[in-house]
Amino acid sequence: MAEILTSALRHHHRFHHGNAAGERGTRAVMWITAATMVVEITAGWWFNSMALLADGWHMSTHAVALGVSALAYAASRRYAEDRRFAFGTWKIEVLGGFASALFLLGVAAFMVFASVERILQPQSIRYQEAIAVAVLGLVVNIVCALILGKAHHQGHPHDHGAHNHHHHGSAPAHDDLNLRAAYLHVVADAATSVLAIVALAGGWWLGWAWLDPVMGVVGAGLVAYWAKGLIVATSKVLLDREMDDPVVDEIREVVEGAGPEGTVTLTDLHVWRVSRESYACAIAVSTSLPDLTPASLRRRLAVHDEVVHATIEIHHASHA
Repeated sequence: MAEILTSALRHHHRFHHGNAAGERGTRAVMWITAATMVVEITAGWWFNSMALLADGWHMSTHAVALGVSALAYAASRRYAEDRRFAFGTWKIEVLGGFASALFLLGVAAFMVFASVERILQPQSIRYQEAIAVAVLGLVVNIVCALILGKAHHQGHPHDHGAHNHHHHGSAPAHDDLNLRAAYLHVVADAATSVLAIVALAGGWWLGWAWLDPVMGVVGAGLVAYWAKGLIVATSKVLLDREMDDPVVDEIREVVEGAGPEGTVTLTDLHVWRVSRESYACAIAVSTSLPDLTPASLRRRLAVHDEVVHATIEIHHASHA
């Protein structure tokens, strides 16, 4: 005989924790980046400066990626009450982070292409003007990083300490991957600005014109490395690759500890994340205990408040 219980251990609205501060911060940074992009491209045409034009178009890719992140927040909020999304709309934000990571890879590829082109075909550089542009870009990105850092702090004011009270050693609450993507775009731009300033200063004072394109390749490698990390993190969520998370062992411990040793066997377990801090699971159990029910297992699972939804199937071997 098998007993099956599908239960939401928490209300549906728990499946999605919208980050309003993250949305506001991302939108503000997007507009700041777009405004700086317009200024740099306009000045580049006016002063006939390839350095200004290149940095302006480079910033345009970040503006687009930040726009994707802001759009993901807006879509997630708009469809938050749409019942067609079985576990809420949080993964829209994760998808936005994944798309932004792909934009980062595109930026890295562009930087490599432009740098190699400059190595093969050196061009004269207007160092003073280019340094001024790089410093402007660095200042803008520092401001944007501060805005996004404040948004992260507002979205996670207490590091979710209360939420983790029952986690028994599980991993801390997961980051907002969409906000992390926006932040990486800003940090990547700031890093390339620092490298550009170093390279341009070396070229201006020491005559090392080759330093500018070499630093471009170094910066591209750094950006690609960050993008890879973000792609791995977002892909893990989008593909439901969560079976190595500490919460899996916690669920296993709860189930197998429901009776004396050898009386309860966990025959199947699937766990996946449905919001930054919440999980759903499907459990199949074989037991010789006649009084073990899905409802009793659900009560045992309730100690782990990160598990918000469970489908529990129990096979009573002694009644087969």
